[in-house]
This record gives sequence, structure tokens and C-alpha cells, in this order.
Amino acid sequence: MSAVLTGSDAPSPAPLRRTRPPVVWGHWLLAGLVFAFLFLFLLLPVGEVIYTAFVTETGAPTLGHFSNFFGQSLLRESLINSLQVALASVFFASVIAIPLAYLTVRFEFRGALLIQTLGVLPLIMPPFVGAVALQLIFGRSGSVNLLLNDWFGFTVPIMDGLVGVTFVESIHYFPFILLNLVAAMRNIDGAMEESAQNLGAKGWRLFWRIIFPLSLPGYLAGAALVFVKVFDDLGTPLVMGVTNMLAPQAYLRITSVGIEDPLGYVISVIMIVLSILALWMASRVMKGKDYSTLQKGGGSLQRRNLRGWASVLAYAWVVFVLLVTLAPHIGILLMSFSKVWSFSVLPDSYTLEHYATVFTDSKLMVYNTLKYCLMAAGLDVVLGTLIAYLIFRTNLPARRWLDYIASIALAIPGLVLAIGYLRMFKGVNIPFTDTPVVTTWVLIMIAYAVRRLPYALRSCMAALQQVHISLEEAGQSLGAGKVSTVRRIMVPLMMGGILAGFVTSFITAAVELSATILLTSAQSQAPMSYGIYLYMQSIAGRGPGAALGVIAVVVVAIGTYLSHRVVEKSRAPVHAPQQP
Repeated sequence: MSAVLTGSDAPSPAPLRRTRPPVVWGHWLLAGLVFAFLFLFLLLPVGEVIYTAFVTETGAPTLGHFSNFFGQSLLRESLINSLQVALASVFFASVIAIPLAYLTVRFEFRGALLIQTLGVLPLIMPPFVGAVALQLIFGRSGSVNLLLNDWFGFTVPIMDGLVGVTFVESIHYFPFILLNLVAAMRNIDGAMEESAQNLGAKGWRLFWRIIFPLSLPGYLAGAALVFVKVFDDLGTPLVMGVTNMLAPQAYLRITSVGIEDPLGYVISVIMIVLSILALWMASRVMKGKDYSTLQKGGGSLQRRNLRGWASVLAYAWVVFVLLVTLAPHIGILLMSFSKVWSFSVLPDSYTLEHYATVFTDSKLMVYNTLKYCLMAAGLDVVLGTLIAYLIFRTNLPARRWLDYIASIALAIPGLVLAIGYLRMFKGVNIPFTDTPVVTTWVLIMIAYAVRRLPYALRSCMAALQQVHISLEEAGQSLGAGKVSTVRRIMVPLMMGGILAGFVTSFITAAVELSATILLTSAQSQAPMSYGIYLYMQSIAGRGPGAALGVIAVVVVAIGTYLSHRVVEKSRAPVHAPQQP
């Protein structure tokens, strides 16, 4: 009997077939809508810019525009200057951020949390606003140089030309490195530090050979962001009168020569390529290397006490850094109340007239800012939630490409996106009207949303990853439909991340100038960032511009505070009520 069963005539078991998940047409529809938005307002405008740089007026392919670019000494100089300023800003931002991060994470430091909080404050002020304030404090006739000249007989021209732009950008963007570096250092396994110490490493050798290399992913992430942000910045060079850089040259050519000027598109392509190259190089450096640790949370770096001269020097460095980084906030606040501030250490007299002027003449700008930023942030979290859902809760092929496409916006300068919109929608009217699309405020809001989508997307994806799918399955097993499950289970559990993404998009859009300055076609559409820029163009308008800048900082600060409150509340454990 066994021979019969084991013979060649014995039936073989049927092969197991993997069943493919059923096709849900609703998922395809959602993916199609999201891709259509990204294609229309991100890929197509950027593609239009790139295409225009490589064709003649008749549409024939050419590299002649690039030859014209490199044939002009001003444009070559602008390219070199932009690279120098961006790289120098990364260097000086690192000089500020690395010691600050190491001191507050590695040692028992009184007020470490306060120091880290104050260190992030520069991000809530537009850099071009801080540039004006820093000119009054560190300029040739600023407070610091007046004191240096009176006491020691010399001055430090730190706010002149490219050096001034580098100074402003370094102070404004170093928190990107600080935040990423602090997070990376806190995740280092303390056992690795102890092993290095047992082998004789200590002091600077311990830091440079063990601690900093292990925190390199965080540092490179922050440094790449600093490079891209500085390279993209338009407002700071314009306010400081520096036009021999790429972003100001692109703006001046489009606004003076016209939207058909090919060199404006060549500059845009170069800015895109260098921004993407910076992000690619940051990831390339880490490729093939392992920065992981064996423990997390329980065995972090040991905090030690500073003693003697080490403590004095550490506190002196921290105080010096905080005074310099908070100087823009102090300066803009004094300027907003100053009646006369010229060739003096402090304002000669004070007034509230600037705030009265702002509340009288600029109420519409405040309203426009809130309208654009609230709508853009709302659109971002909707798109971010949809993309996160499609990636983690569906089996659609190539769904990850939605994440990749949305993240491209991080490397696209706002100026380039605005040029693409002006080019693509030129001659296009709103349906059933004679109103050109480029004269409406809708493009401003959409530009804000596209530029901030990567921030909201990261928050939404992180929030959904923390929601276990079994919770949704439990709801469906109790009779809830798919839409009801998403609305009543998934979204409420994601709410902390959704709100954090909303506020992050809101506060960063509130200080956007690069896209705003090209897309604002009438003063009635102007948000606060554009109003501040207009005020700062004249000496008489700097007081109201400073007052409007203070209002912008307050709006952003409130948004930042609410973001922290929301995130902390979402992380707080829920305790079950005790039984009597």
C-alpha cells in the first residue's frame, strides 16, 4: 500500500498560489487625484522651466542659452558667489551648532532646555527681516561698531556685501543643524562611548572619533537643508543690496527683461541641479555605512558636570552665541518702537506710530497671510494624509512614487516654482471669466502648499505608522465601512501628527518671500512677507516694516507653541481611571 502511494502515480499536492489583493477602485481614484495635483502644480511647472532653458524661440533644442550664461562675467560671478555664500553659511552654522548641541547633550548644563529652545528662535523670523535689524546692530554705523570705535578705535565691517549675507544666513539657519544634531546625539549608545574611554580616548579625540561620526546622519541632514535654504534665499540679498548672486539675478531678469528671457530659466535650472545635488551628496556620504546602535533610550550618552575653567568657557560661549542669534529679534523689536535710530547705540526716541500705521494700512496683509497659510496648510495635511494612507494601507503598484514626487518640492527653490507658474499659466484665464490665472491669489496659496507639502507629509506618515492596522480591522469587524473606519478611527488617532504637520506648514509659509514676490500681482493680494519687503525698501518705511515683522514673528511663535503643545499632548500617556 505504501508502495502504491509513493509511486509515480501518486497524486502530487497542488502548488500554493499567492492570492493578489483585490483591486479597490477608490484607491486608484485617490492616487489619480493626488498625482494629478502634483503633476499640474509641481512636475509640469518645473518641467516647463527646464524645457524652456534648452530650446530656442522656435522650439528647436539648443545649449546656446547655457553658453550665453557662462559667457557673461556677471552671471559666472553670481554662480560662484552663491556657492561661496551657501558653503560658508554651512560652515559657520556648524561652528555655532556643533558646540551648542554637544554641550547641552553631553554635560549637565543649567538651562539646557531653555538654551535649545532659544537656539531655535531664529527660524521663526524671516531672514530678510533679521538682515535689516542686524544692520542696525552690526552694520558700519550699528550699535556694536559704534561701541568698538569709542572704546578701542576700530570697527568690524561684518555686514558688508557677501560677508553680511553669510552672517545673516548662518545665524538664521543654524537651528536646522542644531535640531538634527541634538536628536542624533541623544540616540547614541553610551556603551560605545564607554568602550572608547576604556581604550584611552577622551576629550576632543573622543568627540571627533566616536561621538561626531555616530551623529553624522543628523549633521548631514541639517547641513544639506542649510545649503538648500541659503542657495534659495532671495529676500536677504535683495534687502542688503547684494544682486550678484543667482537668486537675485533670476528675479531681476524675469522682472526687468521679461518672462521670455531664456537666461532666467537657465539660472533656475542651475539652482534646481545644485539643490538636488546637495541633497544627493548628503545621502551618498552615508550610503554603505552603518550608524546604528544596539540600544536606544536606555543607554544614551552619560551627562557629566563641567568644572572650573571648562564651565566658565562653556557658559561664556553659550551666552555669546545666544546674544548673537537673538540680536535680530532684539533689533527688530527696538526698531518697531523707535522714532529715530541713526548713528546711535539705541534709538533716540520711541513711538507707537509704526504699529498704528500697520493696523491702519496693513490689516489686509495680515488677513491675506492667515487666509493663504491656513488654506495651504489644510491642503497639505489632506494630501499628506492621503499619500500616507495610499503608501501604508494599500497595495497599489508604484505607490511610493507619490512620496518621491512630493518630496521633490524640498529641492525646488520657491523662485523657480513661481517662474514655472508664470510661464505655464501665461494667457490662461479662469473658466467662464476674462480674469488671467496669474493675476489671482490662488497661485500664491498653491505655491505655499506645494513648497510645504514635504513637511506635512513626513508628519502624517509618521503618525500613520504609529496606528496599528489591527485597530482599523477591529472597527471593520464591528460593521464599520471603509470610509467610516478612516473618519472615526484612523484620522482621530493620527490627529496629533496631522495637527503638527498643519502648524509646521502654516508657520513656514507665513514667512515665504521667494515665490510671493513674483506671484503677487496687486497690493490687495499681498501677504505680510511681501508687505515687510515693500516697507523695508525705504528708510521711512522701516519702522512700519519692523512692526509688521514683529506681528509676523508673533503669529509664527504662537503657531510654534501650539505645535509643541499638540505634539506633547499626543505623546502623553492615557491613564485608565482607578477603580474605587
